[in-house]
Order: sequence, then structure tokens, then C-alpha cells
Amino acid sequence: MLNKTRLLTPGPTPLPEQVRLALARDMLHHRKNEFATIMHRVQARLRILFGTEGTVLPLSCSGTGAMTAAVHCLFHPGEKVLVVEAGKFGQRWGEIAKSRGLDVATLSAPWGQAIQPKAVEDALKSDPAIAGVLVQLSETSTGVLHPVREIAACTRKRSQLLVVDGISAVGLSPCPMDEWGIDCLLTGSQKGLMLPPGLALLALSERAWKKAADVPPGCFYFNLIKERVNVEKGQTLFTSPVNLILGLDESLSMLLENGLEAVYAKQWALTMLTRTGITALGLRLFTPQNFAWGITSALLPDGMNGVQLLRLAMEKYGIVMAGGQDHLKGRIVRIGHMGWVDWADVTAGLYALNRSLAELGGYSGARDYLEQALAAYTTALNGVPGQMPLLTHS
Repeated sequence: MLNKTRLLTPGPTPLPEQVRLALARDMLHHRKNEFATIMHRVQARLRILFGTEGTVLPLSCSGTGAMTAAVHCLFHPGEKVLVVEAGKFGQRWGEIAKSRGLDVATLSAPWGQAIQPKAVEDALKSDPAIAGVLVQLSETSTGVLHPVREIAACTRKRSQLLVVDGISAVGLSPCPMDEWGIDCLLTGSQKGLMLPPGLALLALSERAWKKAADVPPGCFYFNLIKERVNVEKGQTLFTSPVNLILGLDESLSMLLENGLEAVYAKQWALTMLTRTGITALGLRLFTPQNFAWGITSALLPDGMNGVQLLRLAMEKYGIVMAGGQDHLKGRIVRIGHMGWVDWADVTAGLYALNRSLAELGGYSGARDYLEQALAAYTTALNGVPGQMPLLTHS
């Protein structure tokens, strides 16, 4: 039996038809006026998305490239940084920082839990040598949402820069850069922005730009100072990813059509749909608190083969989900509800998860799990007061 394939992974994500058509447009020359006009329009929209009055830089790389650019352009070799590590991508911050020759202090939390803001504040108070804090907003490997707003409230009063990986958060949950006091915010194209992989976006605060002007870039390719000069002229420093910029122009138009609050309301409702459905199936949420708005992780029953479950869901039901990483491989399922995904895609994913669990001898869940999930979705989407936090993006 043929099934429609539904991509419910934490990236890459499904693409809208409008974006696919934009990606298929004839090639433009990246140094001509037609492309510059598009770049200027994209720049205005990116500032709304990031919640900043500053320049947002498009970089031809993955999100990891933007993380590398931030570290190599904001810190001198030998400087000390505080890395928040509560998952695979927190570890990546540490690896990138060490490759730059930084002195890395690690502040850890168990995978599945968020860091406590007071722990960050205490670490900064106890070690004035720390020059910056590197943290995820959404830790993609677990589905945790770190309290970046509260961490920023601490760093904005101090000299340390706050560098935030928003790869699985920008365009999915609120993170107004200027309002919160984030010094560097970055993301990738293949998640909330509904684009293929290959494009990263990065913005700096004014004090971060001042620091960057004092730091010789750590590599030839990533030079944020020169990149900003070119972007403000409607170009990029090196060859532009022309078709990805065209796709970005279209995806931003879609995201901003009804305002970011509408985007966040949809994401919050999808999150409630997914979490309620998982609980109704008899599974435990891996992130019971401080959870991301674009990905939900479920802990599988003891003895359940998570790799086999994912294969069954894909081959028999056409649902592509992700598993855990490192010590969580085979232990959790990560369901992405980001990009061009709606309630029907998520309910199909819950059905596939339910049936796959049952076929592998796991608990098959409550009979009304879909009804419970959809009721939670409807309630959340209707905006019951107090149910959707952090809507401070103006």
C-alpha cells in the first residue's frame, strides 16, 4: 500500500509549494540590481523575524557554520567562555569553542532538563574572566527550551556576550533579540523557515559588533565585519546562495503575512496537540517542563527497540520521525512539528506511533488519544488566556 510520506523530523522539514516554486526560479546574478532589490526586501523582513534593528547576515552554510562564525568572530583565542551543555548541540558549542582555542567552562544539566538561570548568574559572578555565554534556545537533541530570556536579563547587565543558537527556535517560538538583550542570535534555513538546508542567518547586537571589530576573524570565509558591509549593499561577501535567498523571500512573506503572533499561536497549538497525544498513548514526555515549540520527545517503554519502531512507522505508515542521539539512541522518539506542518500531519504521526508501538508489543494507548490531542489543539489555538507564554514580540 502506498502512503503519503510525512516528514516529522527536527529538520529538514516539509516545504510549501510557494517556496518550492520560488526555489525553481531562473538564476539571477548575485551582483546585479535585481538581486540587490530582493536582498533589501529580505533584510527588512529578517529584522522583523529576529526582533532587531540591526543587520541580519545570510551565510552560505548550515547552522553549525553560523555557530562557528560566531565563535571565531567574537572571541580571541585564549578567552574564556561558559558553555551551557544539556544535549548534543550544547556539546557542539564546546567543541567549536575548543577548536578556536578558547578556554571552555561547562555548565551542565541532565539531558531533558533546562539550565537554571541562577546557575548561569552564579558562574558569571564567580569567574569574571568569562567573556561570553554560549547556549541553545531550543536544544534540538532533547526538545528542551532553555530560559534564554532570563539568562539575557543577567548578561545584559554585565560585560559577557550572550550567544544563542536559535536553529530550532527562530520562527517557531518568541525570541525578540533586541527586547531580550541577546548579543548574537543565529538560525538555519531547514527548520522553522521552511527552506532546504544550506543557509544560515546571524545577527549581532551593537556591543557584539564592537567586540567583533576588535577580533581578527579566525578564518578567511567567516568575516562578519566584511559580510555586513556587503549585506547592507544588497550583496553577500562571497557567491550568494541565490535560489535559497529567493526561497527565503517567499517563506518570510508567508510567515509574516498574518504576523508572528499567529505563527507562534499555531506552533503552541501543535505543541499541545503533540504532547497531549503522546501522554494519551501512555508514553512519558522526555521534557516534562521547559519544552520547545517545534519538537517533542517521547520516552519509549523499557525494552522497546526505538530504531525498529522508527523504521516501521516510516515503511508501513509513511511517517518519518527522528530518534535519540548518543546514549538516547533507541530510547526516545523525537517528533518534529515545525516547517510546513499542520494538525493533520501531526495526528497522522500519532496514529503511526500508536500502531507501531502496538505491533512491537508496546502499550497501544487510549482509544480516544486523537480526540484528546485535537481537543488540546483547539483549546490552545483559540488562545485561552495564560496558556501561551512569552508572546512579547512586537
